[in-house]
Amino acid sequence: MEPIIKEMQLHETLSAIHQKYRRDLQPIPSRSSAQRWIRHLLTHLFPVHSDKIFGPLDIMDLELQLRQLLLPIENVLADVDEIVDRFFKRIPDIFIELQEDAQNILAFDPAAHSIEEILGAYPGFYAVAVYRFSHELYQLKIPVLPRLISEYAHSLTGIDINPGAVIGSTFFIDHGTGVVIGETCVIGNNVKIYQGVTLGALNVSKTQAHVKRHPTIEDNVVIYSGSTILGGKTVIGHDSVIGGNVWLTETVPPYSLVYHKSEVRVRSNRDFDEGINFSI
Repeated sequence: MEPIIKEMQLHETLSAIHQKYRRDLQPIPSRSSAQRWIRHLLTHLFPVHSDKIFGPLDIMDLELQLRQLLLPIENVLADVDEIVDRFFKRIPDIFIELQEDAQNILAFDPAAHSIEEILGAYPGFYAVAVYRFSHELYQLKIPVLPRLISEYAHSLTGIDINPGAVIGSTFFIDHGTGVVIGETCVIGNNVKIYQGVTLGALNVSKTQAHVKRHPTIEDNVVIYSGSTILGGKTVIGHDSVIGGNVWLTETVPPYSLVYHKSEVRVRSNRDFDEGINFSI
């Protein structure tokens, strides 16, 4: 009988926890519905993403889906209809921005052979596309939903762009895996960054929640892989190049070349009496 009693006690404990969780839980939009909606939106704008399982799409379907997403949080929103209308009025401008992003990639990336390839296969473009829509939702002061959408792109691409960041036109993330762009980061026009770049904060204190914590990157800057730039007062001046594996917590002037110098020695293995074995 003892195992049965223990099982009943466990069931009662779990039920109590579940009930308390349900009672204290603040309603938020459905994560799966948010992911489905952003996929539908991108498919509507860029048919290269089309999938027969979605069926025919039109703008009215997308508006209805967004209204349904906002239902759980409508009590904290001023006017759901106005928010939806404002968002969809911005879509043509965002679409133009994304076309400019894609054209910039095609113009400067020797590995890019067509716009269709960029739209359908480039994780950097996908992450930026999702960012531009999640940022618009963030600007409309919609809670949670922008982050659900941005984290979906993060899970697919390995690129983490907080929807609060402000990013200018013709932005290019090349390769992209491991890129982190913080909430209060400001990025100018025609900026290019590579994989493993972090634009982060010097500290993560909750008291800094409403303070600019992340760096400003001015126009025409290139940041190479593995570099880390931290701090809300840190400004990378326009037309600068930040080399790979650089750690920066201070401002650099325009037209700077910042690089990390390390020594790499190449010798013949015949100079060693014994071979060098690496165990990983």
